[in-house]
Amino acid sequence: MDHFESVVLEYLRADRALFVNAQCCIQLNPGSNPDTSGPHWYCDAVAVSFGDQQAFLCEITYANPPNSLFKRLTGWDADWSLLRTALERDSGVPASWALTPWIFVPEHLAPKVEKFVSALPMQSMPKPRITHLEQVMPWRYRSWDRSDET
Repeated sequence: MDHFESVVLEYLRADRALFVNAQCCIQLNPGSNPDTSGPHWYCDAVAVSFGDQQAFLCEITYANPPNSLFKRLTGWDADWSLLRTALERDSGVPASWALTPWIFVPEHLAPKVEKFVSALPMQSMPKPRITHLEQVMPWRYRSWDRSDET
């Protein structure tokens, strides 16, 4: 985990209705060892809202250019149905729930990310939600309950 991920994790946790699993392994094929079972990702965070019946695959970067983020989104887009199955199987995310990528990037990189996302086929994967890292600073929201902000 890089040092800025903790800031985003605290932002996510400030919404008391959102439950967060940091560095969640998403393993496409079942198996006891993701290193030998095939494609897998360690997602920066999986956030689940029981009230809204939705889950978010959260990725955080301030890299410029955000090539690793682009590679991740391309992989998710290509394997979205397998990814959904893996989250249902291994994490208990119901298949009926909405699942959305949630990207956290600096404001100046957002146009580059939006341009990349618009070029993805996105046949199954929904359009990612994008939040500027500047918005997750602790002085921008109530730390004990972010519910009025989301």
